[in-house]
Amino acid sequence: MSLKFFNTLSRSVQEFAPLTPGKVGMYCCGPTVYDFAHIGNWRTFVFGDLVRRYLEFKGYEVRHVMNITDVEDKIIRRFRETKTSLREFTGKFEAAFFEDLKALNCRMPHETPRATEHIAEIISLIEQLLAHGIAYQAADGSVYFSIEKYRASGRTYGQLLKLNFEEMRAGERVKSDDYAKEAVADFALWKARAADDGEVSWPSPWGEGRPGWHIECSAMSMKILGPTFDLHLGGEDLIFPHHEDEIAQSEGATGKPFVKYWLHGAHLLVEGKKMSKSLGNFFTLRDLLAKGFTGREIRYSLLTAHYRETFNFTLGGLEGARAALARIDGCVAKLREIVGSDTLSRVQADQQVGRTELVAHFTEALDDDLNISAAWAAVFDWLRETNRRIAEKNLPPDEASASFAAWGKINSVLGISAVATAEAPAEILALLEQRQAARKVKDFKHSDAIRDELKAKGWVIEDTPKGPKLKKVKKHRTFNLQLPTSNACGNECWKLNFEC
Repeated sequence: MSLKFFNTLSRSVQEFAPLTPGKVGMYCCGPTVYDFAHIGNWRTFVFGDLVRRYLEFKGYEVRHVMNITDVEDKIIRRFRETKTSLREFTGKFEAAFFEDLKALNCRMPHETPRATEHIAEIISLIEQLLAHGIAYQAADGSVYFSIEKYRASGRTYGQLLKLNFEEMRAGERVKSDDYAKEAVADFALWKARAADDGEVSWPSPWGEGRPGWHIECSAMSMKILGPTFDLHLGGEDLIFPHHEDEIAQSEGATGKPFVKYWLHGAHLLVEGKKMSKSLGNFFTLRDLLAKGFTGREIRYSLLTAHYRETFNFTLGGLEGARAALARIDGCVAKLREIVGSDTLSRVQADQQVGRTELVAHFTEALDDDLNISAAWAAVFDWLRETNRRIAEKNLPPDEASASFAAWGKINSVLGISAVATAEAPAEILALLEQRQAARKVKDFKHSDAIRDELKAKGWVIEDTPKGPKLKKVKKHRTFNLQLPTSNACGNECWKLNFEC
């Protein structure tokens, strides 16, 4: 079965065929760095990581680009409340985002361009739109994209969704980065400097100002991936206006198709309701880590529902994720014990041994528009069968080797296995991860308590620049030896105690 995705552009499931065989250019809308990313954001980013990992699993060479939006309306509003520079303000949240990305075991994008470092490319793109007659300068110096002139040139505005142009208000302009859903109006490409912008501005042919949000992604994606590329990912909330505007301004400037496949992840609910601070169900990743959950547990939970289905995220679901991961860890640890470390090194080098029924069923599931439910069904069928055969002592080392290698291939996509440190059992690895989560939120009292618990169980932690390492504490044994010496009773004996 060939790999298929639901393409928002065609509104259908299509076979995936990249522009260049064997290579994929993939752009994911990244964070707007004015606050910590919340769990709804992280559902989209984990979905993007799954797409990248699966493409690499399938043998594609992926070039993964994720932008950093470091100038737009919300950032400027928050920035005005501080006494730092724009770079200091956004840099704090950018660094936090990449820390959280690592905590969720997401692979780092190959390129992470910042909008503020691509002003020249943005200005050049706007100049092309002006030259083609589908953008215009307003009296205040701002530059707008004309939807009417774009449509008059024979192009379609509304490729990702159907729009009601009867509700279009002629001549109306939208200067804000967001505007009402289904409201069609000319949007800002360049915003003339306003008093509220403070020092956030750059020189341009139209005067001091700053870019609109939509033009940033077009300029950065096309600079790195070219005027036409394979995949563009994001949350479904970005379909309109953001992604629709990206298509219009990119194709309006180049005259070429912008993106071949558009993939969009569905909304996330929390405890059955829309996430809201007023409802008390608004969580950043750090909020959940502070509650004692780990990045693995959160990642697992976010990967349990199909990306196009609305997902109900619950704290109870995280408890279920913990139990499921413990089952997986336990089975993998048993396989590791059967195989042995010497055989493991040979197994891991032999990719052919991983071609098992598990890999076949898992691949068949994800080839079908990333059917993650069917993929998990294959994993847990394998888990039950493997545990049964281990319990019955009916799994010889060669089959255990193949099964272990198969899980390694599957985990290269899921990214949820515990790191095998010093051959520690699953219980110990889970405690190590909980300690790291506590340290991340600076709950040192809890992290120290976990360290002491690990020590009591016979494990010590060595914190290194590359992360924590577990070491097994060697058990000490006391020996008592009786050797000859003189004493009052006339016998010669003396006692020596020592430990090793």
